[in-house]
Amino acid sequence: MTLRPIKNAVGSWTPGVTVAEDPLVAIRGAWPSIVGPDVAQQCRAAELERGVLLVVTKSSAWSQQLSFLSERVLGAIAARTGATVERIRFRVGRVVPSSAAAGAARRRRAHKARPVDGREAPATLDEAIARFRADVTAVQRAKAAAGWKECRQCGVWVAPASGPLCVPCVNARSQQRTAAVARLLYEAPWLGYSGVAELVGDLGLQEYESIRKRQLQRWWDVLARVAKSGRRALTHRERMIASSYVLLKSGLDPERIAPAVVRDLLGDELHDILYGNERI
Repeated sequence: MTLRPIKNAVGSWTPGVTVAEDPLVAIRGAWPSIVGPDVAQQCRAAELERGVLLVVTKSSAWSQQLSFLSERVLGAIAARTGATVERIRFRVGRVVPSSAAAGAARRRRAHKARPVDGREAPATLDEAIARFRADVTAVQRAKAAAGWKECRQCGVWVAPASGPLCVPCVNARSQQRTAAVARLLYEAPWLGYSGVAELVGDLGLQEYESIRKRQLQRWWDVLARVAKSGRRALTHRERMIASSYVLLKSGLDPERIAPAVVRDLLGDELHDILYGNERI
């Protein structure tokens, strides 16, 4: 006769239906393996009477979800315990995790709480703050040694190959420049590229044209909605948009804008609305 280590014997042992005379005890013991350890935290096998297993869940949502899986749960109960269960009914109530599921949850919490750097957890808040400051200083020194630099605007560390600003600051500055150019196009569309570039530093022609095209499209969308609405009058803002659209689209000086130019750019309907009504 060959003797095996007791841990091997226990590890390969699985309970059969003869372990517990009460099938509910067997179901409860195998519950985490029947529904899975995570789901076992949300429900428990409460009662077994006349082939009907009552499962208590934490919420009606869990009851509904598990009801869709009743056939699978019944099959798993038969395979794991050999108990005879004809159907399952669900009820919302207090769920006490099984010992096996609770143990698995404790192990997961302990694993998450374990320091990733191998250091013991700080004993006090002051110690935690001091450690955090020391870690931040060490990271900053390492980045500086590797050629990283601080963003000129916000001070965040920027990679060596990047420009003087971080990506968020670059985007924020771009949005500010776009807003400034768009406002000038609305209030003084006759300035053109050279006039706007004098007021907005480092403005390239390609950037100006891109903003100009987007602004013209937005204005046209507003005017097109007015034309479709059937209204016979424009608001003050709509008149300003129409005027700025004509000036910016034509590129002409204000004194050279004739009604024929307006009609050509806006169409007959908008032209008649613009010139056929008093300003409101």
